[in-house]
Amino acid sequence: MVKRQLISIAALAGAPFLQPAWADEDAARGVPLQPKYQQECGACHAAYPPNMLPAVSWRRIMINLNQHFGTDATVDAAAAKEISTWLNANAEVGKRAREAPPEDRITLAPWFKREHDEVPAATWKLPVVKSAANCAACHTKADQGDYSERNIRIPR
Repeated sequence: MVKRQLISIAALAGAPFLQPAWADEDAARGVPLQPKYQQECGACHAAYPPNMLPAVSWRRIMINLNQHFGTDATVDAAAAKEISTWLNANAEVGKRAREAPPEDRITLAPWFKREHDEVPAATWKLPVVKSAANCAACHTKADQGDYSERNIRIPR
């Protein structure tokens, strides 16, 4: 009951709240989106919740923004420092943080594969989906950081 009240209070306050599927009823894991992160990173792709990767992955990603998965995503030094500090402070610290996923890709993390193992291979190839990194294709509230199972609509 307390957890739901916390989510409701955050929603009433208008704060976007990160709540991945694995923390569906765990408001303590939710972190309000940092505006600079949402502005800079969310301009090109979903502003992934920081607890989807361990801090070591976020550090490597931020250090290599000039080669960000094939794109130059460089931001000014002040923005990089602000975003890096926030990502590191809110990165995954549980058992999933023991090992960074290959290439620091969320979609290659073992937990991601387990969560999506029922998604047919053909779904990932649909024009509306394109890739596993396009969370918003199925997670209807991904732009708000909500990856809960109740907000999934798999395209056909």
